[in-house]
Amino acid sequence: MLHRTNEPFTDASPNEGHSLQEVYRSVRVPASGSALRRLFAFVGPGYLVAVGYMDPGNWATSLAGGSAYGYTLLSVALLSSLMAMLLQALCARVGIATGQDLAQLCRDRFPRPVAWGLWLLAEVAICATDLAELIGTAIALKLLFGIPLLAGVLLTALDALLVLWLQHRGMRWLEAFIVAMIALIAGCFLTEIVLADPEWGAVFAGYVPSASLLTDSTQLYLAIGILGATVMPHNLYLHTATVQSRAFGPDERSRREAIRFATLDSTVALSIALLINSAILILAAAVFHTSGHTEIAEIQDAHQLLAPMVGAGTAATLFAVALLACGLTATVTATLSGQVVMEGFLRFRLPPVLRRLLTRLIAIVPAVLVTWQYGESGTAHLLILSQVILSLQLPFAVIPLMLFATDRSRLGALAAPRWQSVLGWTATALIVSVNVKLLFDAIAG
Repeated sequence: MLHRTNEPFTDASPNEGHSLQEVYRSVRVPASGSALRRLFAFVGPGYLVAVGYMDPGNWATSLAGGSAYGYTLLSVALLSSLMAMLLQALCARVGIATGQDLAQLCRDRFPRPVAWGLWLLAEVAICATDLAELIGTAIALKLLFGIPLLAGVLLTALDALLVLWLQHRGMRWLEAFIVAMIALIAGCFLTEIVLADPEWGAVFAGYVPSASLLTDSTQLYLAIGILGATVMPHNLYLHTATVQSRAFGPDERSRREAIRFATLDSTVALSIALLINSAILILAAAVFHTSGHTEIAEIQDAHQLLAPMVGAGTAATLFAVALLACGLTATVTATLSGQVVMEGFLRFRLPPVLRRLLTRLIAIVPAVLVTWQYGESGTAHLLILSQVILSLQLPFAVIPLMLFATDRSRLGALAAPRWQSVLGWTATALIVSVNVKLLFDAIAG
């Protein structure tokens, strides 16, 4: 599989192009001062990754899972988030230790047919992500402003202007926007949970895995959807590139510190994402499942029922505001990921606006067709399907990541420690196993 050489991994040469060149090593890391000050220089890329873990596709799977099975699938959200924290920590390690992103490493270290296959799968994953964000944003525009769903789908193409403006302002502006949006989303759901008043004993019990996850095919389908919506393949490519926006020193000591701080950044950010994802599922379980509404999959239905069932019109408004914020922030993630994948695999750079419009055009076609043919009733099925597609693509990003992160012949002392290697390969085996079972169940009917 890997092209073996005797050379260790080293930072890419100054003449070699880097993905996201406009922000490469653009954030200064102080050489002196307190550890807290140096840590602050690394805070940001983890939050860019975290927004991909709470996109509108996650809403559909969490709403469907919470309304149908109560708090049972909280264990899946927890397990998925723990795997995500581990895998994103390995991404930070690989990006900092090698000076290349995951797409560049796949291009350089795998045979060409393998690299091209991985590129195509990564593009499919990004389009599936973009599809979920597109539909979610269009639904939010309809709920807040009454814009027809089909018109909202077409309007979402304009979000390329937001991404362009943020990229032009610089990495810190981009990260500040993302952090502000995450704070808004968290505030909305904190208020929602207070209004819903869930049974906290049942909530905590939901974090304990249930055997029904493997015996109930519908529950497994939703669980895999949550897995695909939480551990997202394009985020693995993105994180290996964004950690290189920090101008850390080239020596081993500086890189070790960079790995430690980048890991802390992504772990804290993903912990916040876990709380938000849990809040969506808890809200669905507390409001819908306990009242007998066990088939809530459409986001629009959830919004319509929230106000009368919770007893506060504010709940429905906050729900729609949080959805819009999730759609807009996840748009940034998909755009940057698409740029990293195309530049890394193909060494081909497109203007960001053209890249964004191309990705959005590919995603907009199925969204327009489903919206035109089925109206609002088809959006939930499309959202959940997009997350299952992401889960099916995940092994093709995780396995290369693990191969690079554990390759001591090239990373040397910066390779993943044994405990991370064991847990990482265990998570990889679990991801592959649940996807194989899903395919087997689909074939067997």
